[in-house]
Amino acid sequence: MEKKSFFGAPIICAFLIALGLFMLGKQIKNGLNSFSDNARVVTVRGLSEREVKANKVTWPIVSKEVGNDLPTIYASIERKNAAILKFLKNNGISDNEISVNAPSVLDLQADRYSNTNIPYRYNVTNVVVVTSSQIDKVNELIERQTELLKEGIAIVAGDYQYQTRYEYTDLNSIKPEMIADATKNAREAANKFAEDSQSKLGKIKSATQGQFSIEDRDQYTPYIKQVRVVSTIVFFLKD
Repeated sequence: MEKKSFFGAPIICAFLIALGLFMLGKQIKNGLNSFSDNARVVTVRGLSEREVKANKVTWPIVSKEVGNDLPTIYASIERKNAAILKFLKNNGISDNEISVNAPSVLDLQADRYSNTNIPYRYNVTNVVVVTSSQIDKVNELIERQTELLKEGIAIVAGDYQYQTRYEYTDLNSIKPEMIADATKNAREAANKFAEDSQSKLGKIKSATQGQFSIEDRDQYTPYIKQVRVVSTIVFFLKD
């Protein structure tokens, strides 16, 4: 009868165990290397700026009336408003772009703390507001508003409560391009950092879009706006 050998089985088991330990160690090493690579990142910021023209203007036309008799004051206000509306409509401003506010009346004699002799009891502020997308047209009329002096209408200027405001309301139309531009600028900065550190730029780990800001380009051209956004992007680095 042929005798069976039992020495081969332990050797095979030992070999399989050793092979398993080897593969496990290799996997652990690869995992550690991968973890190490993932831990290498660079954080950069990408800036995008645009100059755009305002597409909405709010122009308050302010005049004042003083006197002691309210009916007389209101009659004068109605005459002035008629002249202002005629000036606006004759120069291309439509009815739906014009609103006439209720007059604001200040009774000067009602101030019990004032001891000054005031020649007039009432100070009435009248405001006609133009809200329009015709930026160039409104700017032209602002320069020509002195023509109302011929109608006996003195326009009040410099009152901080009634400043002409320009706005840009079409931000959504330029957002995608600006975000793409900010991302491109961030990638260029990250590439430069990777080159200097003898690394290669990997995928984006995370990105944060900053707040869009819209400000006047300068104090002299408030109808030109500067739109700005800064994106923060984290890139992986690899050898």
